[in-house]
Amino acid sequence: MSREEAILLRLLNKYERRWRPRSDDPFKSLIRTILSQNTNYRNEATAFEQLETLIGVTPKHLAEAPVEKIAEAIRPAGMYNQRSKVLKAVAREVIERFDSDIDLVIEMPYDEAREALMGLTGVGPKTADVLLMFNGGNAIIPVDRHIFRISKRLKLVPEKARYEDVKITLEKATPAGKHEDVHVFLIRFGREYCRALNPRCEVCFLADFCPSMVKLK
Repeated sequence: MSREEAILLRLLNKYERRWRPRSDDPFKSLIRTILSQNTNYRNEATAFEQLETLIGVTPKHLAEAPVEKIAEAIRPAGMYNQRSKVLKAVAREVIERFDSDIDLVIEMPYDEAREALMGLTGVGPKTADVLLMFNGGNAIIPVDRHIFRISKRLKLVPEKARYEDVKITLEKATPAGKHEDVHVFLIRFGREYCRALNPRCEVCFLADFCPSMVKLK
């Protein structure tokens, strides 16, 4: 067993249960993921709920809604003026390119689906991968800021590693059928232990694997 595999196995044994995706509707998942960028779960959830209540999270509703109304609905997520324009643009593009049906994209082979999604306004590799993992069932690991930080602190990847480097390294070390779990558990670990500021090294269950521990304390 490689060091990477041992780390992920311990992570999987520590966190036995995880939350499940909140929506089977890929368009709603896409909007939630865009809202989650650079904000916390609580703010993202509140913004989405308000958007659903005040406007409706469908391509048609968002495409037709005034951008000011979208901005007001998603205010809790922050950067609402910018995000509102992104959401409206995405809705229009989904209507024009996919006839309002993102399921058509989700069902494509992974590389084709990813390229199509990344052609949408505001959709980068992480957002596309989140959708293709949770809604498309692809065996991949989306990489957010927590997973980047953890992977570098544990020296799973070089300090200058990019998104694809981290993604591939983690995917190779992940047991079959556990990609969603590893993604979610790494984020949880980053929030609870390997925090950006004041990491809890003294009680970390991966401390014996971590060459960065002494530097961080």
